[in-house]
Amino acid sequence: MKKRIGLTALAAAILFTSPVQAADIKVGFTQDVLTMDPANHRKRETETILRNMYDGIVTRTPAMDVVPEIAKSWEVIDSTTYEFNLREGVRFHSGDILTAEDIKFTFDRLIVEGAMEGQTSPRKSLLGPMESVEVIDDLTVRFHFKTPWPIFTAMLPFQEVVSKAFVERVGGDGLSSQVNGTGPFKLKEWRKGESVIMERFDDYYGGSSDIKPVGKACVDQVVFKVIPESASRVAALLSGDIDIMTELPVHSISQVERSKNADVVSVNGTRSFYISMNNQRPPFDDLRVRQAANHALDKELIIDRILSGKATEIHGILSPDAFGHNPKLKAYKYNIKKAKQLLADAGYPNGIDVTLDVEGPFKDTAEAAASLLAKAGIRAQVSVSESSILKDNWRTNGQKPIDGDMWFTSWGNGSLDPTGIFEPVMMTDARGNSTGFSNADVDRMLTEASQTAIPADREKLYQAAEEIVNEQAPAIFLWVPQDIYGVSKRLKGFKPSPDSRINLHDVCAS
Repeated sequence: MKKRIGLTALAAAILFTSPVQAADIKVGFTQDVLTMDPANHRKRETETILRNMYDGIVTRTPAMDVVPEIAKSWEVIDSTTYEFNLREGVRFHSGDILTAEDIKFTFDRLIVEGAMEGQTSPRKSLLGPMESVEVIDDLTVRFHFKTPWPIFTAMLPFQEVVSKAFVERVGGDGLSSQVNGTGPFKLKEWRKGESVIMERFDDYYGGSSDIKPVGKACVDQVVFKVIPESASRVAALLSGDIDIMTELPVHSISQVERSKNADVVSVNGTRSFYISMNNQRPPFDDLRVRQAANHALDKELIIDRILSGKATEIHGILSPDAFGHNPKLKAYKYNIKKAKQLLADAGYPNGIDVTLDVEGPFKDTAEAAASLLAKAGIRAQVSVSESSILKDNWRTNGQKPIDGDMWFTSWGNGSLDPTGIFEPVMMTDARGNSTGFSNADVDRMLTEASQTAIPADREKLYQAAEEIVNEQAPAIFLWVPQDIYGVSKRLKGFKPSPDSRINLHDVCAS
């Protein structure tokens, strides 16, 4: 009897002094969240982190299909009215039950001018002509639009639902650093500049029934560690300090593949890269010079040598995977002789001297492009600047002249619908128009397409608009790269998504 009591006491001592390590997942991420408020940012990286703590009315599968999440179903009442039926018993992290009032409150914050304590949400434009939100009953809500907007459900996954009672209690300042969502994880701690630590929400309703398995998260804890340097993220992955690393550089692929600890996983991305040319002033106000620049760049060589083949060449702003993409666009084949002739025809027989602006992470690729352009007489001096400075110089909303010659840049299109990229980048004076390109026919086609309910008609309009843009060559359209991840072999169930979402609900760790 004494021996048995002694063994029991010893076991208890071991249990309380050496707890079993809880299963967790660590993600090596390039940057910290800007805010915990889902309505107060326009950064894909911030959305990626928040989407593990906040759910939306609908979501996307890894195959990019839009499926119900907080909603259990929806129907189109007419061309300007959508009705959603909500799941019963969906709880916020606080324990409160979600109702249609929370949906209305969430979207009022997004679409009403000054609704965020005098501030208007920077995400307002992502909801197009949405006019109002109507509560029918506790589990039914209707969205009303000023004009038809057939891509509503395609854009809806970008918005997360907040608690009306919680926001009214803590205010905008409180929401910027606290989380009360309905997602599979709840916020444990935000160490600004270092990490975002989440823990499993055990009362989670289970998530979308279209994405298996349904239920609470597989692991106890998730940590997004802020590791900006690629080499440091690779080292952390190979040492086991992180389980998933984002933005694996192509030159590190073989290193990860040779390791015993991790695999390389990739998926077609949704970000179009291009070199904007300033169409508002010489030399790029001349179509011949813009066409010369297109013929002077050997895109296939850069994709093969620098991107290790992990990208798809494009001839317009749309990804080949996007709705409305025109597969018959003219390709500006690499042709130095033709490029020089076009420059000479435009009055530049001795070539041109220009500046090619770029952000730091893409300096090497921009320099490779500049060396190729130089062979045709387009001597581009690469200039590295901060993102905020470049956006201020180039994305002027038509309020002032664009300041620059060429800009190596990109635009993401997580919905894979032209509304998310074609309109902001190519419409006259649009918020992402960094070329100064303006064409009345393109503006008309894009406006009409955004209000046309028949998919085949929308597709024809976008394809016709792409053909005009392709011919006018306001930019050198480059490629859509793959998103490449390094993933620990201890993980099961991780599936990357083209919209860059890192959904950790169904990921398990051994």
